[in-house]
Amino acid sequence: MKLNKDTDILIVGLGVIGGSYAKALTKQGFRIRTITQRAEDVEYAIKEGMVTDGRTTVDEDYVRAADLIIFALYPHTFVEWIERYQAYFKSGALITDVTGVKSTVVTQIQEILRPDVEFVAAHPMAGRERSGVLYSDDGVFRGANYIVTPTPKNTPEAIGTCRELGWLLGFSSVCELSPEEHDRMIAFLSQLTHCIAITLMSADAGDGLERYTGDSFRDLTRIAKINDEMWSELFLLNREALLAQMDTFMGEFEKLRSFIADGKREEMREMMRKSSARRTLFDKKA
Repeated sequence: MKLNKDTDILIVGLGVIGGSYAKALTKQGFRIRTITQRAEDVEYAIKEGMVTDGRTTVDEDYVRAADLIIFALYPHTFVEWIERYQAYFKSGALITDVTGVKSTVVTQIQEILRPDVEFVAAHPMAGRERSGVLYSDDGVFRGANYIVTPTPKNTPEAIGTCRELGWLLGFSSVCELSPEEHDRMIAFLSQLTHCIAITLMSADAGDGLERYTGDSFRDLTRIAKINDEMWSELFLLNREALLAQMDTFMGEFEKLRSFIADGKREEMREMMRKSSARRTLFDKKA
C-alpha cells in the first residue's frame, strides 16, 4: 500500500498519542477518522480540525472503509478489539499500533488475525506525561525515533508503508528491530528510566522539597507523572527483560556507592567520564 491523500486512515483510541498522530497526519493533508470511547473527545478533535469524523461505537461499515487502521490502545484492549471486530476489516487492510511492548502483543495479534489483513507493529519513541487528546502534540515527534518491529510474516510492501508513516508523522529517525530486540532495548531506555523516576519520587517522605529543588531533579523525575494503568501493564508484559535491566542498574549503582564509601575518587571520576561521553550520543539532532 502506498500512502496518498485518498488513503482512508482510521485511528482507534484518541488519547495523547492517537491525537498526536491525527494532528500530524491532518497537517500532511490526510483525512482522518477515529473511533474512541468518549464523545467529548470526538467533539474536541473535530472542532480542532484534527479529524474529519469520529464515532464512539464500532460500526461495521465505518471500520470496513479504512485502508490503514492505527491502534492507540492499551495492549490487552488492542488484542480484545482484534478478537471482537476483525471481521469488520476490509480485505487487504493494513493495521499498525503504538504499543510500548511488542513480543507478546505481536505474537498474539498475528496468531489470530485474518490472513487477508496484515499487522506491522511500530513504536513511536515519544510521548507526554499527561494523558488525553487535550494534551496531544505532534511536535513531540520532531527529533524523536520511530521503530518498526516486523516479523517474517510481514511483506516488504507493508513494512515500507509503516516506515513511510513514521516519516510522514515527522520523526527524525525510522528504524527496524525484531519484537524481541525491541523489548530488550525498551526495558533499558524507557521502562528502567520510569522505574528510577518512580523510585526517586517515592524515596523521601519529606514535605516541601519542591520549594528547594533545582532543574536536575525536575528533569530526572519528569516522567514520574505516570499513567499507572498503562505502565504497570507494560512492566508486567516485559517483566523478564525489565528485571534484568534493573539488576544491571543496581550493580552499577552499588559500584558507585562503593567508590564513594571507600573514597576512590579516580574510579568515581572515570565512571563520570564514561557517563558524560555516552550521554552526548543521546542528544537529539535537529
